[in-house]
Amino acid sequence: MLRGISPILSPELLKVMREMGHGDEIILADANFPAAANAKRLIRLDGVEATDLLKAMLELMPLDIFVKKPVFLMKPLPEDPIPPIWAEYAKILNEKDFAGAYSGFLEIERFSFYDVAKRAFAIVQTGTTAHYANIGLKKGVL
Repeated sequence: MLRGISPILSPELLKVMREMGHGDEIILADANFPAAANAKRLIRLDGVEATDLLKAMLELMPLDIFVKKPVFLMKPLPEDPIPPIWAEYAKILNEKDFAGAYSGFLEIERFSFYDVAKRAFAIVQTGTTAHYANIGLKKGVL
């Protein structure tokens, strides 16, 4: 254990976060996301909720201030309601984005989101079962 670092951040995830450079992207995937089929690097955190993971990661990782929207989500189908978890994500980002980079979400159509995930530095598969809970983060600089 280390002081000041959440125990839900596994050694593998900490290593990946440290290896990421400015502009690299990481996906926090929900439990239903086809992560194994799309990931260059897959980290499984099956017992961890995406909201808790987002809080823990933002304590250590800055968001990119050089892009308009460094946080992106999988856009629901037109007939689906706005996912309730999005409000939770927004609250966390407003509290934990110390650089002030968060200015709302970029919504990406489902199949385009899969394409982004394939190019992402890593995908972290969480235990979250909420619909449309997939969230991507673009890493910034300190």
